[in-house]
Amino acid sequence: MSPDRRTALAAQADVHRSPLRARRLGIHTHDQAVVFMRTDCHVCRLEGLTPHSRVLLSADDRETIATLYQVSNGLVGVDEAGLSEAAWAHLGLSDGDPLFARHPDPVLSLSRVRRRIYGTRLDEADLRSIMSDVVKGLYSDVHLSAFITAGAAVPLDREETVALTRAMVEVGERLTWSNGPVLDKHSVGGLPGNRTTPIVVSIIAANGLTMPKTSSRAITSPAGTADTMETLAPVDLDLPAIRRVVERECGCIVWGGAVRLSPADDVLIRIERALDIDSEGQLVASVLSKKIAAGSTSLILDVPVGPTAKVRSPEAAQVLSHTLSSVAGIFGLRTTIVLSDGSQPVGRGIGPALEARDVLAVLRQAPDAPPDLQQRACKLAGALLELGGKALQGQGETLALETLKTGRAWDKFQRICEAQGGMRTPPEAGQRHPLPAPAKGRVSSIDNRKIARLAKLAGAPEAKAAGVEMHVRLGDIVAAGQPVCTLHAETSGELDYALDYAAATNDIVSIEPQ
Repeated sequence: MSPDRRTALAAQADVHRSPLRARRLGIHTHDQAVVFMRTDCHVCRLEGLTPHSRVLLSADDRETIATLYQVSNGLVGVDEAGLSEAAWAHLGLSDGDPLFARHPDPVLSLSRVRRRIYGTRLDEADLRSIMSDVVKGLYSDVHLSAFITAGAAVPLDREETVALTRAMVEVGERLTWSNGPVLDKHSVGGLPGNRTTPIVVSIIAANGLTMPKTSSRAITSPAGTADTMETLAPVDLDLPAIRRVVERECGCIVWGGAVRLSPADDVLIRIERALDIDSEGQLVASVLSKKIAAGSTSLILDVPVGPTAKVRSPEAAQVLSHTLSSVAGIFGLRTTIVLSDGSQPVGRGIGPALEARDVLAVLRQAPDAPPDLQQRACKLAGALLELGGKALQGQGETLALETLKTGRAWDKFQRICEAQGGMRTPPEAGQRHPLPAPAKGRVSSIDNRKIARLAKLAGAPEAKAAGVEMHVRLGDIVAAGQPVCTLHAETSGELDYALDYAAATNDIVSIEPQ
């Protein structure tokens, strides 16, 4: 090699190794790490980086993989890398810090995702590799979407479901408890307003049993338990704080995404929410991985069944129940399945703050507390009291109701909220609009999916006060013009958007003429 060529290559290497200057742009991209670089940036030219490339960013001993967007104006300088808030948080930088950028190493587990797209079954090693890379942030949203869609189009079989559950547990942390049985509950979802968890935890903890409840945010619904509970108390607790609350009060109601209990699940949930996909195998792995990682030993599973619920027939409920029970059993988790009525929403509120108000009404034993929400909560809590040995078979529901009526559950809930950081008052929406019945008659059906869609268009769950307040139940007789529900929104634009949907959809609440 000639001296001139050697000198040129050395100079090129020096440029390649020269860092960019980090710049915080204050751009919010949710959980996605994004980097902005100039089209004439020396690193982009040397590395051959193009828009939407995946870029490995490193600063000192910290690394993250970001998606590249290129600019040709003055947003960033030619020697700068502008970072989104997510990327900035991952790297812990200060403005002007040196930052290196290059192509990341190939993500080898993507070959397994490609095989799954074409129907090839994955084994435990495959899924462990995929989940490990997901947690490391090596998958883009496109990659994640491919994995989720592949498992929905060609459903996971039992062996894949077990393997996925185990992989999701193994890539995160686990809690262990020393005191007696550790109880938990989960609803498979699809039923608006079914916010029994805060009531159940309060009843169980008031009876001295351990129930460390880690809950998710909404996936395809207008509110998850964590969304609702966040309007009542802080839910972003770390593992030491969770342990402190549970050791003090026997229970907690926190967001599982704030801790590394099945962290891959939280990544997948974000994509499932955007795709509106929640397939059976991934649902089972999602539910059970969280319970196993939280140290649960006994679990009640609520499976609402109805024509517009997530599970639409008793036959489908039996299949799902069998899968959940059999997979749970492999991990030593005792389960009881409760099939419940999923023909209409539960309670009156649909949306985080509105559901929180229903929860408070039941716990306080207010005269207007929704009776169906109370009955569901007591049924589930009763089954857990029996599993935990606090009540004889068939007597758990009576003890659960007694715990509510004597005020012990309400006292315990307040103590849990204080232990989690202090009790809050749920917000109220500034925009409201009733939807009238088109004619006199009997309420013959309520479409859960369309009601949920209506609440989401009104702004839920991101807008905590938004949602739908129901005024009628199946079988009610209504007059023409009588409100069947009221829309709650935080902005007039979201209210108008929801009203447009309601006007174009006639059978959200069906009225049978009398």
